[in-house]
Amino acid sequence: MSNFVDYVKIHCKSGHGGAGSAHLRREKYIPKGGPDGGDGGRGGNIIMKGNSHEWTLLPLRYTRHIKAERGVNGAKNQLTGADGEDVYIEVPIGTIARNEEGEIIGEILEHGQEIILMKGGKGGLGNEHFKSSTNQTPRYAQPGLPGEEGHITFELKLLADVGLVGLPNAGKSTLLASVSAAKPKIANYAFTTLTPNLGIVEYRNFKSFVMADIPGIIEGAAEGKGLGHRFLRHIERNSILLFLIPADSESHFQEFKILENELKEYNPELLDKDFIVSVSKSDLLDDELKKEISAEFPENRQPIFFSGVTQEGLMDLKDAIWKKLHG
Repeated sequence: MSNFVDYVKIHCKSGHGGAGSAHLRREKYIPKGGPDGGDGGRGGNIIMKGNSHEWTLLPLRYTRHIKAERGVNGAKNQLTGADGEDVYIEVPIGTIARNEEGEIIGEILEHGQEIILMKGGKGGLGNEHFKSSTNQTPRYAQPGLPGEEGHITFELKLLADVGLVGLPNAGKSTLLASVSAAKPKIANYAFTTLTPNLGIVEYRNFKSFVMADIPGIIEGAAEGKGLGHRFLRHIERNSILLFLIPADSESHFQEFKILENELKEYNPELLDKDFIVSVSKSDLLDDELKKEISAEFPENRQPIFFSGVTQEGLMDLKDAIWKKLHG
């Protein structure tokens, strides 16, 4: 079973507000003490909080219900009830929360950021608030307001500088393993990568950037075929996209157009991102074949050739990525 979980749905319920007190002060030497009921406490909130130490929604996978405490009722002597304890849901950076209508409630973009998903009910006012010249002894107080209730969907979109885009077995995992300390599974068959992998790529002068290996896209992924549709959401958060076309592809430019079309079908705005075209496994090519492949592409889409196995062209690729990120 995968340890990477990027989608969970949880029924959440914030706390009800505590009721106000309708107490009347009755003491031996104060026959007409009047109202002294305190206010009820606020119900507990449901709060989403960013945690940079988390990278998956796995801790929430088997959580079906989350409920915050109700506020404590008010008491005599104008004592206000305690607020219900808030419930914090810690999530990775890049997590979006949606309500039952699919609307975005909020998204976590930094460590420690907090977003109230459901507010606790307001506590009711005690009877002392309703005392007036015409009503010296009000015998009523407000009930606490109910909390909110409903299903909240948590959706993780990985935050990375560079997202790798390619058909299965294009060499994405090999590239990530060769330029970072990430250890993705690598084998010579389709869909080796079943979950996204993140790696920190070291660059010149102790600089670095984050690269994400997204599971392979297949033709028709935007309609839900294969694994690609499930992971296309992660590409939305990458600053730039790196298209990988393997050297042994039957038609390099056609493969690039398939990938480009799947992104367009899923979300046309993805094509507004900066992207780089590259040809992986270039150790299989001689100079003449590289020229033939380059000729397939228009001038503004010339590919960068590299090999994750022999390290050929990797620095050129890093330079191009850095220029796109900071140029």
